[in-house]
Amino acid sequence: MVPFERLEQIASRFEYLEAQMAEGAAGADIAALAKEYSDLKPLVDQITAYRQLVSDLEEAEAMLDDPDMRELAEEELPVLKAQFPEAEQALQVALLPKDAADARPAMIEIRPGTGGDEAALFAGDLVRMYQRYSEARGWKFEIIEEAVTELGGVKEVVAHIKGENVFARLKYESGVHRVQRVPTTESGGRIHTSAATVAVLPEADDVDINIDANDLRIDTMRSSGAGGQHVNTTDSAVRITHLPTGLVVTSSEKSQHRNREIAMQVLKTRLYDLERQRIDSERSANRKSQVGSGDRSERIRTYNFPQGRMTDHRINLTLYKLDQIMQGDLDETVDALTADDQATQLAEMQS
Repeated sequence: MVPFERLEQIASRFEYLEAQMAEGAAGADIAALAKEYSDLKPLVDQITAYRQLVSDLEEAEAMLDDPDMRELAEEELPVLKAQFPEAEQALQVALLPKDAADARPAMIEIRPGTGGDEAALFAGDLVRMYQRYSEARGWKFEIIEEAVTELGGVKEVVAHIKGENVFARLKYESGVHRVQRVPTTESGGRIHTSAATVAVLPEADDVDINIDANDLRIDTMRSSGAGGQHVNTTDSAVRITHLPTGLVVTSSEKSQHRNREIAMQVLKTRLYDLERQRIDSERSANRKSQVGSGDRSERIRTYNFPQGRMTDHRINLTLYKLDQIMQGDLDETVDALTADDQATQLAEMQS
């Protein structure tokens, strides 16, 4: 059931914002108003379309009492009624509480799990998969910390992704990704199972996290390139330890100033993520849905190379297009996870 009183409140707020902007608010006020206006506009458009459909239905039903209009009404009513359930569902989804972090950039952290060299190689494959997905969506994918193995696998990658609705599209990727395939390092041709972990964290704003300088220990270290080559002659790498939580972040670009900036941003993002997890666990103690739970110890997906399939275990989705998926074709999976999460939220609100 659509809450009509809430629709009125949203429409009234939108009209107020429109009037305030037309009058010309000043400075920070206009920026805040413009942001709220922009956030509300898609929802208000959905409300307008829904109201129009309700109005058209009421008019068509009233026309049944008019002998001259009855035939036309009998033609229009089935069409309008067929449109109504979909319009109502779309509006209910649009009214769901929004995750304030959805529109933010994100940090993605990828590390090998069980499986030795093969796990490290698979972690590298995941890095490339997300890089290609980012490119396809017009996002900027920047690796800010990387450690590789001698075989070209990945020990750890931390990347920063900027663009439109990055966290909204990637937040369901956190968890354990399992691969089943014949490793390039295996001469016997046996299928091995290994894993890599992915963590997606919404980027923190300065207002989200206030860090006391006394809570930090900052160390500088000599950084080196792959295989120990290209060793810097100055101590440019930076390691920051957040003493209250024990979180440790490092950055080893060539500029010490840039390293400090990067490390602080990563630290803020991880602290913000810890706070979000704490709040979410309190709010969602009774929530049964695993989708979007952010449990990074949970096995969420299997990539089976011999059969060319990918299975997402949270929603029992299996796609036989593994080659395309590894090339960054993730939209079908992300859309299905988003729809399932929305359906779960709707069911919980209506129960």
